[in-house]
Amino acid sequence: MDDLIDDEGTGNSPEFTVSEISGAVKRTVEGAFAHVRVRGEVGRLSLPRSGHIYLDLKDDRSVLASVVWKGVANRLTHRPEEGMEVIATGRLTTFPGQSKYQLVIDDLQPAGAGALMAMLEKRRKALAAEGLFDDARKQPLPFLPEVIGVVTSPSGAVIRDILHRLRDRFPRKVLIWPVAVQGAKCGPDVANAIRGFNALTPGGALPRPDLLIVARGGGSLEDLWGFNEEEVVRATADSTIPLISAVGHETDTTLIDYASDYRAPTPTGAAEKAVPVRMDMLNWLRQQEGILTRAMTGALTMRAQRLADLSRALPRSDALMEPARQRLDLAGLRLAPALASRTKDARAQLDRLAARLDPALDRAVARKRLALGERAAGLTPARLANVVRQGRRDLDRLTVRLDPQRLTARTSKMEERLGQARARFAQAANLSVRKRREALDSLDRLRRTLGYTETLGRGYAVIRAGEDVLTSKAAASAHAAMEIQFSDGRLGVTPTGATPKAVKKAPKAKLPKDQGSLF
Repeated sequence: MDDLIDDEGTGNSPEFTVSEISGAVKRTVEGAFAHVRVRGEVGRLSLPRSGHIYLDLKDDRSVLASVVWKGVANRLTHRPEEGMEVIATGRLTTFPGQSKYQLVIDDLQPAGAGALMAMLEKRRKALAAEGLFDDARKQPLPFLPEVIGVVTSPSGAVIRDILHRLRDRFPRKVLIWPVAVQGAKCGPDVANAIRGFNALTPGGALPRPDLLIVARGGGSLEDLWGFNEEEVVRATADSTIPLISAVGHETDTTLIDYASDYRAPTPTGAAEKAVPVRMDMLNWLRQQEGILTRAMTGALTMRAQRLADLSRALPRSDALMEPARQRLDLAGLRLAPALASRTKDARAQLDRLAARLDPALDRAVARKRLALGERAAGLTPARLANVVRQGRRDLDRLTVRLDPQRLTARTSKMEERLGQARARFAQAANLSVRKRREALDSLDRLRRTLGYTETLGRGYAVIRAGEDVLTSKAAASAHAAMEIQFSDGRLGVTPTGATPKAVKKAPKAKLPKDQGSLF
């Protein structure tokens, strides 16, 4: 034992640096675990801006640090989420900077459909809690959109089915936004297409759709996973254009179906929901037109019948015209005496005014002269001369006022006013008479229209026996002689079918020799 110890007290075991030990461990681990598949639950998850993914794979007892480099992360079909059970394929290596070992993942897949369904349900509950699936957010679909935007693959059978169904039902303008409907690019492409259609300006060079259809054929859960991505659901919920989801078959359900305004079972069903059937609309319009026509015809018929009933309740034309005719005659009789009386009264008033004018003038002149005489008795010659001049001026003024020409002009003006009043009265009387004659003529035409004589003019006749009107064959057979009233007169006839008793009792009527038989 002492031989194994050198003079310095150290053993003969070799010395390694830290890097040498780390390198040896790295080579050992990578050599033994160059390709492994690990099943576990995603624990801690980190997504830095570099694009790499750092996560922990764990079970009930251990934790394995793992990393997915950026190039591999971009190729993953399913992004890892905490709590998701996965199967990771890769290689073990060490990280000397921290004396750690980790799994470098080359592929990451969910551990079966159950894991996908669990992750899908967890995502659905989280988005539903935000209110993205609420019915209050859903918009009504337009009845007949002018432009329809379709988000789907341009080369599949889905777009052909949609276009064919639209052409059969009601042709519309269709804008197609081509996207990948499967794989890692599916979710971003669909979300960008929905946002792109919503970003179009109404009335721009490219028309903005009135309705969107997101469609894809059937497939497995993994094939349809792009339509379960969170960015697709949020783009669908934020769309201001009504959106129909038609992903997969009737039994397939994706998260876009919950956020869309309407879920169609198939792409063909989406086209049927988008537009109505043109022929059905035309038939409905024809039915409505028939209903409207029948209603108008019935209303007009009822009003015509009502008018006919009211016309039969009108009084006789003679009863309507007699009061008006009598008032017209009375007005005509009173018109001439009234005009003469008015003229006579006016002339008498004029004469009275003229007679009162001359004595009043004489008395005024006498009073003036008396006043001048009284004043002249106590006046000097100068004042007398002034008084005389003033009296002459007053006399001239009165003479002018009493000028016969002015009296004649005033009389003429009054006679002119009287003539104008007489003319207006005559015009009003003539207008009243004309209106009453027109009303009388209208009532007379109504009388002739409602009377039976107008009916005789259209080829009908009235059969009489004395003053009785015969309306049946039995009544006519009981009379030996009758008269037929036509529109231009009456004609006496003898019926050949009268009973002997009736002929014996009936008085003999004097008939013309060329009288024919009515029957």
